[in-house]
Amino acid sequence: MRYIFALLAVFGIVVSSLALREHYRTEDSPCHINDVWDCGEVNHSPYASLFGIPVAVIGIAGYVGLGILGMMRAWRVVLVAAVAGLAFSLYLTHIEKDILRVWCIYCVGSLGVITLITLLAIGVNVVGGRQETA
Repeated sequence: MRYIFALLAVFGIVVSSLALREHYRTEDSPCHINDVWDCGEVNHSPYASLFGIPVAVIGIAGYVGLGILGMMRAWRVVLVAAVAGLAFSLYLTHIEKDILRVWCIYCVGSLGVITLITLLAIGVNVVGGRQETA
């Protein structure tokens, strides 16, 4: 199970890194699909940073932490951290949907990854992650 967490964390790092690239990109965004899907607009908005730190950097750090905690089998801590990450991701999704009215495909991908990590963390904690032998 811990390798699944690690793999999902790597996926999260990848999509967060792509979003970070958009944050610093000065030319047109390659994922500007239409007026509804535009990673550049989302990642250049005032909501793309928190206390001067790009939200994507926070995502990268969070996924690194979740990957390490998963490899350590610290399932209760993984659950708490995953729920916090999911709550933050849902807040950012609200910003995209209700304030910016533009979606970032990388952000939606990150929402999917943190949702899977949270659901798996719930499952591991309910079933009992201590029984894992691998």
